[in-house]
Amino acid sequence: MPLHLLSGIRSGFFIALIAMPLCLGIAIASSCPPIAGIITAIIGGIIVSFLGGCKLSIKGPAAGLIVIVMGAVMELGAGDLTAGYKKFLAIAVIAALLQIILVFFKTARFGRLMPPSVIHGMLAAIGIIIVAKQIHILVGATPHQKTTLALIGEVPHSILNINPELAFIGIFTLACMILIPLIPSKIIKIIPPALVALFVVVPLGIIWHLKIPHSYHVLDHDFLVGPSNLVNIPSNIFNSLVFPDFSVLMEPTAYKFIIMLALIGSIESVLTVIAVDSIDQTKTKSNLNKDLLGIGIGNLICAFIGGLPMISEVVRSKANIDNGAKDHWSNFFHGCFLLIAVVWAAPLIQQIPLAALAAMLIVTGLRLASPSTFIKTYKIGIDQLALFMTTLVVTLCSDLLVGITTGMLLKIIIHLIRGVKLKTIISISVRVDQLPTYSQITVLGPAIFSNYFSLQKYINRELNTNKKVIVDFTQANLVDHTTLSCLYSWIDEIGIDRLNLIGLEKLSKNSDHPLSTHKFA
Repeated sequence: MPLHLLSGIRSGFFIALIAMPLCLGIAIASSCPPIAGIITAIIGGIIVSFLGGCKLSIKGPAAGLIVIVMGAVMELGAGDLTAGYKKFLAIAVIAALLQIILVFFKTARFGRLMPPSVIHGMLAAIGIIIVAKQIHILVGATPHQKTTLALIGEVPHSILNINPELAFIGIFTLACMILIPLIPSKIIKIIPPALVALFVVVPLGIIWHLKIPHSYHVLDHDFLVGPSNLVNIPSNIFNSLVFPDFSVLMEPTAYKFIIMLALIGSIESVLTVIAVDSIDQTKTKSNLNKDLLGIGIGNLICAFIGGLPMISEVVRSKANIDNGAKDHWSNFFHGCFLLIAVVWAAPLIQQIPLAALAAMLIVTGLRLASPSTFIKTYKIGIDQLALFMTTLVVTLCSDLLVGITTGMLLKIIIHLIRGVKLKTIISISVRVDQLPTYSQITVLGPAIFSNYFSLQKYINRELNTNKKVIVDFTQANLVDHTTLSCLYSWIDEIGIDRLNLIGLEKLSKNSDHPLSTHKFA
């Protein structure tokens, strides 16, 4: 057997072990049937592997889309989850078509322009929303509130009314997820913490007869448990296929979710591919538009048969690289192993407690909203922290689309306050000097996220002459964090002997961070 296939099988099997509980948990947290997450990973592996432009990324459902999917199912179904799920699938079809259409306009590159602090603020908000919902399931309680802030306020009540058996399962799983990665052993680190937890809590659930509805008595209290506390998937995967209800397209609210799904899904996927490229030791540059096309086609298939939306998922993709994956075969085999699991091991999957899946999602949420993210953002500059916190708070109080839009508008307002003229918001002013061995592009004004493509056009034109390009900022009055992030990422890709920056030392920095906003004092 060729070595690349062998490494693909090995890595694919390992990723499937990681993906199985996450796919189930993401689907449940999204108010969709658990099997929907598995369907997405299967399609993302077996079909999209051969369509995408990133050879090492793993395709599947992602925690970052939980908020959109759950919101659509709940709002459009008006409390009827089955109806809401079918209506959501229709939305997902249109969103997938929109993704495919946008690819032909080469819009994937716009993912690079999203201010990092706005993206991180959005992801942190998603993390908080996930934790706020799942912490109740972790302790076996049923929350009565719906909004994120109200769910957070209800946490003390749920903790005081825990279901001991379910809480033990959830807390044990949470401890495994947090503590096992801290053990300094290469052998232990090979085994996914989620798998270790499931090896304990699944037998424990069987011993406690969670499959059978009953009550048990602890400390003068009676507690109920039953099948509703376990994963519910059909024994035959074909019985789980659900088709879209396109009548929802007559409802104006549907189009809000279509835009959010296409926009956030595309941005998350593009950013993941960029991240995967940065840790790929071969430094292969992926085709962002081709990868987004594969995602769009995969999403279209998933939406027609009952799957969740997919993206290139960052945690599983990093684990894929860490396990020695060489090409797209690892993603393919990860889909194959998941298909085998739901066909041959459905009775075992049905024994997984929901409290365990909640613990795994809480860890995912905590990673998205890690305190270190707040600290790193603050170190870049107080302006970046303002963008981060504004996006986070507005998202928690409204939705993702409003949160991101507010963050972007605040970024533009901050630049206008700094003296940026309206005419330079989109178009950059430069002088190009073509010298014998290199070209020098002198920036004459602000270089900000919204006019970065204008600068990129000049750089690309000079690079095509096979000369080294030097970007001179000595006459710039402002260079923002997003522009510097993009330029330094570009330098990492092609090398400092092809692209270099000078003159930044002439500007004052917002902080000691090298990528902080530079401006004329």
